[in-house]
Amino acid sequence: EIQLVESGGGSVQAGGSLRLSCVSSAATIRSYCMGWFRQAPGKEREGVAAIAIAEGRTYYTDPVKGRFTISQDNAKNTVFLQMNRAKPEDTGLYYCAAAPFGYCTTAYSFAQYRYNYWGQGTQVTVSS
Repeated sequence: EIQLVESGGGSVQAGGSLRLSCVSSAATIRSYCMGWFRQAPGKEREGVAAIAIAEGRTYYTDPVKGRFTISQDNAKNTVFLQMNRAKPEDTGLYYCAAAPFGYCTTAYSFAQYRYNYWGQGTQVTVSS
């Protein structure tokens, strides 16, 4: 079992930027598909971005395409989510999650049931 710890959340005004980090306790994250998900108050949790660590392939959901970037630092077992041009609708609790590498595909990269490990989340609040 691995632990995931998110950090970097906070408050930002619309149009601003935040960088979220997710550190894994795994010896290496290369065998994982790492994803970011978020949950706004009163809404279901939804996918944001995912990355196939070993190949660097990335996936984004439509609401964040062109604004958010997912990246990795394998040496530090860390995944990042750079949030630019933030919008109030980006407000929510952001979770990092890990799934077996093979699920980083167009069909499954945001299938939450495929993700075995989840962090506790970090809060992001975007004010208008």
